[in-house]
Amino acid sequence: MKRLKNPFYNRDIVSIKDFQRPDLDYLFQVADNIKTSLPNDSLSTKSIGLMFFEPSTRTRLSFESAMNSLGGKSISFGNPSDSSTQKGENLSDSLLTMDQYVDAIILRHASEGVSRYASEICTNPIINAGSGSEEHPTQAMLDVYTILNECGKVDDLNIAIFGDLKYGRTVYSLLYALSNYKPNIHLVSPKPLQLRPDPLIELKSKLNISVHENLQDIISDLDVIYTTRIQKERFPDLQEYERVKGSYKIDNNLLAKAKENLVLLHPMPRSDEIPSEIDNTVYAKYFNQVSSGKLIRSTLLHLIFTENSSF
Repeated sequence: MKRLKNPFYNRDIVSIKDFQRPDLDYLFQVADNIKTSLPNDSLSTKSIGLMFFEPSTRTRLSFESAMNSLGGKSISFGNPSDSSTQKGENLSDSLLTMDQYVDAIILRHASEGVSRYASEICTNPIINAGSGSEEHPTQAMLDVYTILNECGKVDDLNIAIFGDLKYGRTVYSLLYALSNYKPNIHLVSPKPLQLRPDPLIELKSKLNISVHENLQDIISDLDVIYTTRIQKERFPDLQEYERVKGSYKIDNNLLAKAKENLVLLHPMPRSDEIPSEIDNTVYAKYFNQVSSGKLIRSTLLHLIFTENSSF
């Protein structure tokens, strides 16, 4: 088989919109190949810097675990309250300092556009680990990979994206990633949490999209449900949050009407939108999704640092 050119070598991962289907196909092919033969010393001379200005569990741990499994090293910005930002250091100085110490920076920030800005001022690759309510590109990559693994395809699937569509950054990245394929997308949310108008107009030009308020109206048609929590921390008005909290939930009564092979996903963390009793159902695949996170991020790091991958 002819070896394809690595489209990720020395590249920033800022927005999923920077990548097309051939790029994603390449990433997923390499991920499949290294799943059973991960080179545990391939990045022994490399290091990453973790700069997380917002809390994280899965994203941060999966990047650290991925780098460790490849023989590389990680250094951490730590809690911003322990850094020189408390002394008034501006973001650009913090970024440029980290850029001197590592070979790539994993950056999460509450403000939109920060990862793009970092990619413009830093020499080494920037990986966006979440920017405001804007994007989370590596999450979208692992989400599509999980759908492919669980369903065998993405094209022609009926995929519902359910919950807080207004503020959920994973929603926007996933939709733009899915625009490289041909699924049927059902956006399901209470009215106050519907997708923002400008992205919706853009995405409707690329995807077959329908908008709903009630999941039970379409549950029997669905192949995948991607559920998100209400993003309390992004609401500009907490009274708005109080009005919508607890307004949607996946329960056993709802799932009784679902296809036997329905795939239920969630980017985590969750609150009460998927109660723990759903974890033992055949539909629950969100912990498989967590596992895919380490694999996809290991693959990305391997490809970013390895021009001529042997996989």
